[in-house]
Amino acid sequence: MITITINNKEIKLEKAVTVLEAARSAGIKIPTLCYHEQLEKYGGCRLCLVEVEKMPRLQTACTLMVTDGMIVRTETEAIADVRRGILEFLLINHPLDCPYCDKAGECELQDLVEKYGPTTGRFKEKKRKVTENLQDPVIVRNMERCVMCTRCTRMCEGVQGASAIGVVSRGGHSHVEPFSGNRYDCEYCGNCVSVCPVGAIMSRLHRHSYRPWQVKENIETVCPYCGVGCTVVAQVRDDVIKRLVPKIGSPVNNGMLCSRGRFGYEFVGHGDRLTTPLIRKNGVFEVATWEEAIGLVAQRLGEIKDKNGSGAVAGIASPRCTNEDNYVFQKFMRVTLGTNNIDSTARMGYAGAQSFIENIFGQGATGNIISGLSNSDAVLVVGGDPTTVNPILGLQIRACSRRGGSILTVGHLPGFQHFSPLELNPGLNHETQLFEHILEHIVGELVSRKVLPGSNPLLEAKIKTVQADVAEMMKEPAISEKDFAGFIEKLAGAATPAVVIGKELIQSSGGGYKLFLICAITYLINGRIYLLSDHANEQGVLDMGCAPDLLPGYRPLSYAEFRKRYETAWKTTLSDKPGLNIFEMIDAAGNGALKALYVMGENPVFNLPDAKTVEAALRKLEFLVVQDIFMTETAQQADVVLPALSWGEKYGTFTNMERRIQRVRKTVDREGMEDWRIIAEVSKHMSQRMQYADAGAVFEEITRVSPLHRDLTYDEIAEGHTIYPYKGEPLRGATAEIKIEKGSSYPDGPLLLGVARPLFHSGTLSRKSPALLKIYPEAVVRINPATAAPLSIADGDIVRVTSSAGSLELPAVIDKHVEKQVVLIPNIFEGKGALSLIAIALDPVLKAPVLDSTPVTLERVGKVSA
Repeated sequence: MITITINNKEIKLEKAVTVLEAARSAGIKIPTLCYHEQLEKYGGCRLCLVEVEKMPRLQTACTLMVTDGMIVRTETEAIADVRRGILEFLLINHPLDCPYCDKAGECELQDLVEKYGPTTGRFKEKKRKVTENLQDPVIVRNMERCVMCTRCTRMCEGVQGASAIGVVSRGGHSHVEPFSGNRYDCEYCGNCVSVCPVGAIMSRLHRHSYRPWQVKENIETVCPYCGVGCTVVAQVRDDVIKRLVPKIGSPVNNGMLCSRGRFGYEFVGHGDRLTTPLIRKNGVFEVATWEEAIGLVAQRLGEIKDKNGSGAVAGIASPRCTNEDNYVFQKFMRVTLGTNNIDSTARMGYAGAQSFIENIFGQGATGNIISGLSNSDAVLVVGGDPTTVNPILGLQIRACSRRGGSILTVGHLPGFQHFSPLELNPGLNHETQLFEHILEHIVGELVSRKVLPGSNPLLEAKIKTVQADVAEMMKEPAISEKDFAGFIEKLAGAATPAVVIGKELIQSSGGGYKLFLICAITYLINGRIYLLSDHANEQGVLDMGCAPDLLPGYRPLSYAEFRKRYETAWKTTLSDKPGLNIFEMIDAAGNGALKALYVMGENPVFNLPDAKTVEAALRKLEFLVVQDIFMTETAQQADVVLPALSWGEKYGTFTNMERRIQRVRKTVDREGMEDWRIIAEVSKHMSQRMQYADAGAVFEEITRVSPLHRDLTYDEIAEGHTIYPYKGEPLRGATAEIKIEKGSSYPDGPLLLGVARPLFHSGTLSRKSPALLKIYPEAVVRINPATAAPLSIADGDIVRVTSSAGSLELPAVIDKHVEKQVVLIPNIFEGKGALSLIAIALDPVLKAPVLDSTPVTLERVGKVSA
């Protein structure tokens, strides 16, 4: 125990910290400008100077470590005089433009000058003049206000790892600017905006629209985009979200955000939002009342069920909706309509991969703490770039490298290129052989030491059947024996390894077999698995039972004792027959077996492969209901469209990829109904009453019904530590047969289409965010220079990409990081989605679509303008 005295107050500390941290723990404020909780100690601004007994001169509290018996004074006349002088120097060039500076009211310099600063300035020289830079669409820079604390550059380089900005020039001419010049060419995380203590770097989204003291509410909630589930604080004025800021201390993101989380919230107030129910009459949508629309939905679903049976009706839930929405939806499908035909777009990869992994390692195997990645001594990354899919998770992998750990990647991942990764790039045709070769070497290492784990005989038996085709793999010229040996040494020798798996592996040809190989490697090195997740509640939609073979609590439908529990709670009889998955629903609609489909918060026409086939199947339905916040491609096919409230307009919970449950809170008011409430109203009109006063009542039922969520409360969740398995009962059981089936090899010669996953977009929500559209405004086709040259394609040329499923015309971007045999198109923009060109083909094991084997041709149809 360390005891120190600050301003005559005795403070006891368990471990050595800085004087500044000790003072803050006791509620004693010491002024700072360069210090920030998320940054390394710096000691540059000198405002934190304090007197320490037996030390001859003033000391910087932010760098001085406490010692037992230390006596410190933070407020003396000498200290105040020094602080006054420092502030006077800063004000030599700092403009006195507080009346129209957006930072006024939360400016740290303004607060310090008010408390310590001089009332008049003695310097008569003219102030430095730097023109405000408005050339970036999202971030504005005013270097006249910069106090050179370097918080922004230290954040960008030392925490974010982007190294996109720096201090240029010298002396009084020093200022911060992006290395790209006027406009940023960076990850647009905006974390430099968060840490700037003055108005030098600010967001343009709320420029001159409010003052900080005019914010009426600061509401803590969860980011609506990816599966990391970052904690954000929505600042609201006049029932409009003015900005989202990260929460320092959050166990998930600890004050960090990505571009989507910081700048992507504007979809909530977008002018294209659906506001009233719509009913198709004579082929045209007409505005209807809620009573009319809900009555029609209930009537038609009831008629189709009575005439064709429950199996003729299906529902698609949403990983964008809350746990409460999804729970009520699956209950409606099973109790009111009597069918297990319920699924979601988690079937695109996450659901099958998690089921496969948990069959080997047990339930909860993927529910690992994200921040733990930074403490690993080696992280193996396969199947995509985490810095674009789950950016905050990607930062933890970068932090692992900064702390001396190794990043091991299969394929080139640009997000880690400045962190000295050990990279093996096997090319399309040799990825499977590479994984087999890695597995063979690790098995050899362990056998030589006689330390095979022995805890999973079924898996070890399968491992023994793997035979690596080393000669075939070593044909890949990009992999040398030296690189491979170094890779194996780091991986096999790691004490705390982690394995990060992305959808590019799961959605590849032979994805199920590749996933088996990665699981085998993970088992042998005793690693932790992280399964990347595209959507905010992708885990929650499964935990709530929105799958054809699952009940709430991730309980298998096939077990009679689990069904009995829910039958008792819901006072109904459940079928033991698994329902249709989302792809089987499309097939059944196409062949006429499925008559009605209820889609909640999802857009299968755009988000499933082969849009033409999906559209044609939906047109054959007798009745299609779409419940959403925008008129999506799927809603345009509907018979009834029901407008729902968005993420920022309702209460509920999300479950992130760690399986951490977090509170979603209403930030703004809007007329309308939550998804769960609409479903409950439809159910009531079908004589199956669901009585819930609010989202809290829904969650209370979840905790009574689901053994996994037993006894949880909103208050406990709000504390931020609701981690799997909560207070519940994780499912324990014997491992079923491990199915493996090799995929077919990629065809030699033709170009293959791949799905790009840009950092600045996620699904179709982000295309309704004006700020993100300014950063990444349109779909493009990315092509390797070696592919583009023979076709005379240059940057900006319009290129027609054609597959058996259709064609798109897009601007070309020449990108050396793209595989030579691959062209990449994102699946974001309306009418320009990559999935529309890909035919539906499913992996036989994971039942996920194969998205990397579609042959395409390229044709330049328009030349770049001079």
